[in-house]
Amino acid sequence: MSIAVAHPRVSDWPRPPACIPNGRLDEAPPGARVCVAGLVLVRQRPGTAKGVIFITLEDETGVCNVVVWRALYEQFRRAVIAGRCLKVTGRIQREGAVTHIVAEVVEDISWMLDDLLRHHEGCRAGDQP
Repeated sequence: MSIAVAHPRVSDWPRPPACIPNGRLDEAPPGARVCVAGLVLVRQRPGTAKGVIFITLEDETGVCNVVVWRALYEQFRRAVIAGRCLKVTGRIQREGAVTHIVAEVVEDISWMLDDLLRHHEGCRAGDQP
């Protein structure tokens, strides 16, 4: 006897409003103001970068690189340090094939991960496809 498990549809998952998928960042022209969101994969603060922080975010379509300048870091310190999932508003900067988002606003949207877990509490990891 098998038990049918209702898997959530992608449209049921919470999504940050008005964010461009990371996989489509190459469509926006340099200098365009965009919003991106994703899980924080890496935070880097190289000693030689004069206080600049580099963050790598991942969504279901790919990764994006975010540059957070020192002054902005001071303004959004808590989100930059502690956020597990971030929404970043900023400008596209392109150097060759590499695209960065130069952050203007950093929002911690980790609560969306918590909502996702609560919404799917009955599902176990082994139940997933």
